[in-house]
Amino acid sequence: TAEDWQVCRDAALKIFALGQKIASDHGLILVDTKYEFGKDAETGEILLIDEVHTPDSSRYWLANSYQERIAAGMEPENIDKEFLRLWFRKHCDPYKDAEIPDAPRDLVLELARRYITLFEMITWQDFNFGELVPPTDEATAEAAIADAIKSA
Repeated sequence: TAEDWQVCRDAALKIFALGQKIASDHGLILVDTKYEFGKDAETGEILLIDEVHTPDSSRYWLANSYQERIAAGMEPENIDKEFLRLWFRKHCDPYKDAEIPDAPRDLVLELARRYITLFEMITWQDFNFGELVPPTDEATAEAAIADAIKSA
């Protein structure tokens, strides 16, 4: 309904403004993002139902080089997954191709580096890799991820 749209719009603008402030306080520019809202079937309440301001749903630029790069006609330095999305767009059509190529190892490592850098910039904490033991099964992988998150 129009009322539901207004609730979502107002919430999104408030959340985005808060995200921009937090990003700015940490040397970043929150460029854009996506939010997903749902409606509780029982109460009718509009709820934010997905991740907020992660590098999977948002684009970030580095604030300290932004003005200089724009003045020089260059793209801002980004710290998100846009470069990987562009690589896939160049090498396949994920909406049409039956098989999607694996991203090269150097791109996967660069993505990890960017996500870790973003984590450290936003939280002002070092990323703790913990004990890097390759998981042997899905349950072990989930436990390793949970342990890494708890120790961060």
